Amino acid sequence: MLPTLEAAHWPTPPSSGTDRLVRRPLSSDPGSPGAAREFTRDTLRGWNLSCVFGDAAVVVSELVTNAVRYGLPGRHRVARAPIQLILMAQERRVLAIVTDPNPEPPVLSEPDDFAESGRGLQVVAGLAEAWGWAPLSTGGKAVWSSFAL
Repeated sequence: MLPTLEAAHWPTPPSSGTDRLVRRPLSSDPGSPGAAREFTRDTLRGWNLSCVFGDAAVVVSELVTNAVRYGLPGRHRVARAPIQLILMAQERRVLAIVTDPNPEPPVLSEPDDFAESGRGLQVVAGLAEAWGWAPLSTGGKAVWSSFAL
């Protein structure tokens, strides 16, 4: 029997003694991008950082959509919480990180003018101050984006 990835198996962000680091496990449900936007809105409002919500909400939505669409190979589709959203506020920026169990890197490609999809990472690159990805030691990857304060 193959193991499934649930929230308890994902790396937990370090405890920094501050409430400016939060995480939200997400399911493979098509409603997860909306839940991620709501979580981002509530968190940024609580941190008095609503000034970055517009761009952060769009980027978080794109990253979670990509994680649901491309980051859940095979057995991970049925896991309860195979995706994780992490938000971190630093002195000069807000970081949004989305993890998924697929180790394949995200690919920024030129969009087809007639295609109905394939522009998500273009949107991320256009709205975020910076973005990138890193493999996770537990498997899968983390795709991150930053927003200047």
